[in-house]
Amino acid sequence: MASAPEDPVLQRYFKGHKAAITSVDFSPDGKQLATGSWDTFLMLWSFKPQARAFRYVGHKDVVTSVQFSPLGNLLASASRDRTVRLWIPDKRGKSSEFKAHTAPVRSVDFSADGQFLATASEDKSIKVWNMYRQRFLYSLYRHTHWVRCAKFSPDGRLIVSCSEDKTIKIWDTTNKQCVNNFSDFVGFANFVDFNPSGTCIASAGSDHTVKIWDIRVNKLLQHYQVHSGGVNCVSFHPSGNYLITASSDGMLKILDLLEGRLIYTLQGHTGPVFTVTFSKGGELFTSGGADAQVLLWRTNFDELNCKDVIKRNLKRLHFDSPPHLLDIYPRTPHPQEGKIETVEINPKLDVIDLQTSTPPVVDILSFDSTTTTETTVRTLPDKGEEICGYFLNPSLMSSECSPTTLKKKTEEMSYLPSESQRNIPLAVTDALEHIMEQLNVLTQTVSILEQRLTLTEDKLKDCLENQQRLFNAIQQKS
Repeated sequence: MASAPEDPVLQRYFKGHKAAITSVDFSPDGKQLATGSWDTFLMLWSFKPQARAFRYVGHKDVVTSVQFSPLGNLLASASRDRTVRLWIPDKRGKSSEFKAHTAPVRSVDFSADGQFLATASEDKSIKVWNMYRQRFLYSLYRHTHWVRCAKFSPDGRLIVSCSEDKTIKIWDTTNKQCVNNFSDFVGFANFVDFNPSGTCIASAGSDHTVKIWDIRVNKLLQHYQVHSGGVNCVSFHPSGNYLITASSDGMLKILDLLEGRLIYTLQGHTGPVFTVTFSKGGELFTSGGADAQVLLWRTNFDELNCKDVIKRNLKRLHFDSPPHLLDIYPRTPHPQEGKIETVEINPKLDVIDLQTSTPPVVDILSFDSTTTTETTVRTLPDKGEEICGYFLNPSLMSSECSPTTLKKKTEEMSYLPSESQRNIPLAVTDALEHIMEQLNVLTQTVSILEQRLTLTEDKLKDCLENQQRLFNAIQQKS
């Protein structure tokens, strides 16, 4: 079937990773793309013609998740090497390493204001970090199996998480308590996220389903069965009216949430698709999978349907905001067989003038500092280096520094020894490495103790509540 003007179109391939793509994210300005892969590298791609791609070297195992900060001045990555890294996304690629998790880290997510970072791990915990001070804040423990994903709500007041314990939990970031729990799964959720208004969550199920929940009334709004394999990732269009899904069946599916139906099936990848996301404006989306290729698509369909939404709204008896998920009530599952109105797009058949981008790749070795729950070790920049580019207080770092401030800071650092004077004897290096190893062990011990303390507090709380109930019962009898 030939594509109509309102159909999504595959624009470009990006090739450079040597193994499966696990995560993709657009920069806030929509000019760059970050990707993580099984090849242990994080790559930064530019949409400019003939631009170089940067490959950041630092993680020692699979990179599981990547995300730009809201300002675009930082790039966070999670890895199976149990660390989280924060990178400055430029040609120097300085990074800061966070160590607190005791098992592989599965996801990273910035709060909308950029002040906090949430990380989810196979150590069954979610950890929250302060970006201004670059330090660990607190852990959330209630899951009883690996935590796959954790995401902030748009207002930052809640965190949603999903785990292989077959539950989805909602956490209050103010009192650090689990305030809601969804466990209506045959399988478990691989991925979960809030819609743009923060009223609903969508889950990508290992049982091949996609579910939309209203967190205000704890109600399942929609339940889609459109894939023949596990669903690995979902992404809401910024309007909140569409959801795109990525699955191990090799397909991308686009759902119209207002109509409650599947509208597009996209074929482009060979093998499972692990990740998909819309750009901040929704005009583009990108996907990655086992074929080690990153596909960039133009959305198109949202422009046409926006007019339809306005028309539908005008037909209402009263004027209010355009229809949203809060207008939708629980529906029956949407099986894939009944897709009469679904459009299937196979770019291998439709697209003739497709751009394949295999840009020259520049390897950037990490120049990093380490942050743990206990210690912070920072490496100072070289004398005369641009101070505002250095990673001190990243979330507050402005894109420009005044010449006066720059000159002053350069003078303050003039006491630093030159490179030739900074050669450290091998014995000292070995001793420092040993100290760092011991600190890592201490960090893990503190994390375990923290978990046990939390469980003990919970049991004590339960005991006190039981005592109070017994006391009340005895008083009533007497």
